[in-house]
Amino acid sequence: MNGPVNGGDRGSAAVSGVVAMVLLIVVATAGAQVGAAVIARHRVTGAADLAALAAAARLDEGDRQACEQAQRVALQNGGELRACAVNGWEVVVEVSAATPFGPLSARSRAGPAEDHSVWSATSGRSSAVSGLTPVPGHAER
Repeated sequence: MNGPVNGGDRGSAAVSGVVAMVLLIVVATAGAQVGAAVIARHRVTGAADLAALAAAARLDEGDRQACEQAQRVALQNGGELRACAVNGWEVVVEVSAATPFGPLSARSRAGPAEDHSVWSATSGRSSAVSGLTPVPGHAER
């Protein structure tokens, strides 16, 4: 019984285990990369949203000051302001950022959601526009 061993399957479980571990590592690494790309995209989108809101908050000081504020906020959030356009009470910004996956950019708009005719007629100070009192003709939720 101490003769040659029949069957060449000896050690095949170790090879199969190594292959399974390599595949698991590849899948986990790919998943981490996809997750990191999604996070990077959310950060750029968030920077654009915050920059647009900051600019809209400064529109009463002028278009230039509003866009300068958007630039500051974009930089503080890891982005770079590529474009800032003001049209009345509406601001549209484009923010980009360099990531390990290449450059990403996002656009965002901020401004009043209400009817522009109501906004301009009240200079933005109407309690109905601010939502503090119900608008006549609209049902309460």
